Amino acid sequence: MNFDYTPKVQELRQRLMAFMAEHVYPNEGAWKKHVTGENRWQPVPVIEELKKEGRKAGLWNLWRPKSHGGTLTNLEYAPLCEIMGREHWAPEVFNCSAPDTGNMEALLKYGTPEHIKQWCEPLLEGKIRSAFLMTEPAVASSDATNIQTRIKREGNDYVINGTKWWSSGAGDPRCKIYIVMGKTDPDNTSRHSQQSMVLVPAGTPGINIKRFLPVFGYDDAPHGHMEIELKDVRVPASNVLLGEGRGFEIAQGRLGPDRIHHCMRLIGQAERALEKMCKRATQRVAFGRPV
Repeated sequence: MNFDYTPKVQELRQRLMAFMAEHVYPNEGAWKKHVTGENRWQPVPVIEELKKEGRKAGLWNLWRPKSHGGTLTNLEYAPLCEIMGREHWAPEVFNCSAPDTGNMEALLKYGTPEHIKQWCEPLLEGKIRSAFLMTEPAVASSDATNIQTRIKREGNDYVINGTKWWSSGAGDPRCKIYIVMGKTDPDNTSRHSQQSMVLVPAGTPGINIKRFLPVFGYDDAPHGHMEIELKDVRVPASNVLLGEGRGFEIAQGRLGPDRIHHCMRLIGQAERALEKMCKRATQRVAFGRPV
């Protein structure tokens, strides 16, 4: 496989690096002031302003796969993730932040035209946000076959019962839709055919956001990582993605590309941390000489 950047990717890298230098890095202070202040659970004003600039610069929805209306392959998008990851809140400026990108990709790949119109189009426009509810507190959820949340068919509805946590993005007041993974057929002899995914609008009766879960003391406001209880949550059967028993398949299709996005963003963040460390080492004087 050839990993060399194409001319198109090289040009996008240059534009993205210029945007970061002009708009993102100078606003780190404004971002921090908001997320450590009294209104930290509200959208960050500087990000909302920079979204307009990101659109104008033609850097919006770069994640969108070439196979579903975009212009880049996942391989071509990866180095752009690396650049955006140099500031951890920057991807949202370009509508390229998790979990929305993965949720939009799942909707584009597996949703009906109605799902796409109702939920994916507003996400593509950056008008709403979303959350992905897979992980559970009582089981090792990295193996999705362990999931215990029950999604039971009752007539024309599904009734959902279970508890999820580390539901990233559910703390944002703009979060309007959850993709929930659970078991529709727990007795199926195929462990990988027991799960399904359904669309659950935020605010549906029976949803209880119990608490946010801090990470190393940070609450990641306004994004948040929430523990969510679902008790007799009822949604139309038409809200199922792809069909009953296809949840594991969707998870693989959704999480596969996203793992590349995550690791490339983290590489960008690590590169920037190393640059700062090296710069500090050349400037710091201790015991009468540079470190």
